[in-house]
Amino acid sequence: MKVALLTYSSKPRGGVVHTLALAEALASAGADVTVWTLGRGGDTGFFRPVDPRVAVRVVPFPEVGGEGVGARILRSIAVLREAFDPSGFDVVHAQDCISANAVDLCVRTVHHIDHFTTPELAACHERAITSPVAHVCVSGAVAGELADGWGVAAEVIPNGVDAARFAGAERRGWEHLGRYVLAVGGIEPRKGSIELLDACASLRARHPDVRLVMAGGETLFDYRDYRARWEERARESGVEPVVLGPVDHDALPSLVASAAVFAFPSTKEGFGLAAMEALAAGVPLVARDLPVLREVFDGAARFAVTPAQFAAAMAEALVDGGAFTEAGRALADRHTWGQAAQRHLAFYRSLFDRGVL
Repeated sequence: MKVALLTYSSKPRGGVVHTLALAEALASAGADVTVWTLGRGGDTGFFRPVDPRVAVRVVPFPEVGGEGVGARILRSIAVLREAFDPSGFDVVHAQDCISANAVDLCVRTVHHIDHFTTPELAACHERAITSPVAHVCVSGAVAGELADGWGVAAEVIPNGVDAARFAGAERRGWEHLGRYVLAVGGIEPRKGSIELLDACASLRARHPDVRLVMAGGETLFDYRDYRARWEERARESGVEPVVLGPVDHDALPSLVASAAVFAFPSTKEGFGLAAMEALAAGVPLVARDLPVLREVFDGAARFAVTPAQFAAAMAEALVDGGAFTEAGRALADRHTWGQAAQRHLAFYRSLFDRGVL
């Protein structure tokens, strides 16, 4: 089976991490896989090496000065559409709204539901749900949102995780940070970054030695205003967070494994791959109490909603960090990319059997 997986970026965002890991697992299962992406910022390859059994096609996407978010979305769709030829593939599987808009016949993975105000983004999001011939979701909660909002029935195939990569990480190289709460995913509204600052300000009263470390941050969107509010709040609260930005692929496991607590205050998620990686590393997880995160992490994490609740849960995790360690590692071990690939292949075959593809 020849499979094309399409993603919007070569940078380390969750959907891109998912795409590469799935591609490699599909190739290991015998599929002929090609990953297509846009090479943003002059990139000619992905943020990490890719298994040579997976073909990679990076479409040049030069930066345009002064380009707004809406115009960049439309240009992304047009450039990928112009470059991609679907004729040589049995399955075309889009991993985001940009790539789903760039092709006419595709399977689409909906990682989470967004609500955009930018007209171009709102239209892109809507078409990427209504146009594909079949849908995959990485959690039942998101599949339920699709069913309730659009009457779309999606196949639920949870993410895998490279548990061994994080479980085997050495806890060194970050000693200069002392004890720290780690958040991965950038400073943006969906990640609950301001609420996390407020929680860490409360946490400092009980644990003044614990720092907040922020990693990640690659995004298509303009969060400068939010980032400015976040920085102002940091100054007012005295938290003094350490902002690392995108962390090298090889350095990320040790950064995660060295954390005292992993904080996951996202307001929207489809699965929580970064949080699952933290569990694989044996790091206590405090997650926002969302239906999707309860579905994935119940029994292996502490949950909170308000900054005060997050502060209390993180303080508890600092004192009794091992309470959920065994359950967390067992959960991560059960989510393999090999299983995810087999379920994708079975789903693709079912689409052929039903005449959908």
